[in-house]
Amino acid sequence: MYIFKINKIALILFLITFSKQSFATFEDVFSDCIFERVKVVDKTQTLQKIESYCEKQVVKNEIGNGSLGAISQRLIQERKTEFNPYVITPHKMNYVLPVIVTDGINAQVYDNESNWPSKLKDIETKFQLSIKLPLTFGSILNTGDQLYFAFTLKSWWQLYTHSLSRPFRETNYQPEFFYFTPINWHPFKGNSALRFGFEHQSNGLAQAKLLSRSWNRIYVDFLYEKNNFALSFRPWYRIPEGDKRTTQEESGNDNPDITDYMGYFELSMAYKWHEDFEVTMQTRRNFATSHGALELGVTFPLWGRLRGYAQYFNGYGESLIDYNYRQQKIGIGFALTSRL
Repeated sequence: MYIFKINKIALILFLITFSKQSFATFEDVFSDCIFERVKVVDKTQTLQKIESYCEKQVVKNEIGNGSLGAISQRLIQERKTEFNPYVITPHKMNYVLPVIVTDGINAQVYDNESNWPSKLKDIETKFQLSIKLPLTFGSILNTGDQLYFAFTLKSWWQLYTHSLSRPFRETNYQPEFFYFTPINWHPFKGNSALRFGFEHQSNGLAQAKLLSRSWNRIYVDFLYEKNNFALSFRPWYRIPEGDKRTTQEESGNDNPDITDYMGYFELSMAYKWHEDFEVTMQTRRNFATSHGALELGVTFPLWGRLRGYAQYFNGYGESLIDYNYRQQKIGIGFALTSRL
């Protein structure tokens, strides 16, 4: 804890503010807030407290509400570092599950891969890495809005299959562009926002035609938060690719019936409990075919910054290669970042 040197800090902040460009970034508004706050607070106030006040104040002005929830708290942390070249901003949850077990590996899909079907094991390793990058500075159409590029990689590794030299059974690549904006709607005294995006998802197996999987979607995502609870409702529209199936002889649509199993929306919820635990749920559904999926997760403290993560999955489409294959899976490992 240290005491202000008000005159020196005021001079520094004046120089920072004067040198800024005309558009208002988080840092611009944050610096202005500190500059103004220095003039009115008690001289014994610490810099840490003033920074914390201004961080929250900037986000409160963006969302139009004085109450900050779990998503807003994450937004504060991201806005502080998203233009720092030495900091990678997470998008979706990042995790490693050294052990994930299924009640039946989807072996038959690899019938053309020589001896794979008979040697694949029901135990493997799974991990997900997901990052995002802001593409715009300041506001575009609304206070606090922003355009992003994001990339998510999810992989299933047959780490325990010695006889196959431990291959990566499946890897899914998901680049996306999306626009995020807070909205001035506060049901039940919570906060809400919207995301509009385009995403491509593929397993990158264009050379192995019968194993290739891909699709393109546009989506709108409604986000809601209140205190430690967050909700996401994300319906999508699949961009048509035709109904002709891929064969050994020629390329067509890798998976024309994918929405029969993956559905047309995703509903996600997350809740932080006692700051040490986070419980998540994600579900998809196609009511016409009665196909879908449910994923449950919980993070818990281990030691230091390391957190444990347990995941349960039941349904179709845990990976793209398994989009029309139903299974149950349970895994245990480590969370590199939380969902909230």
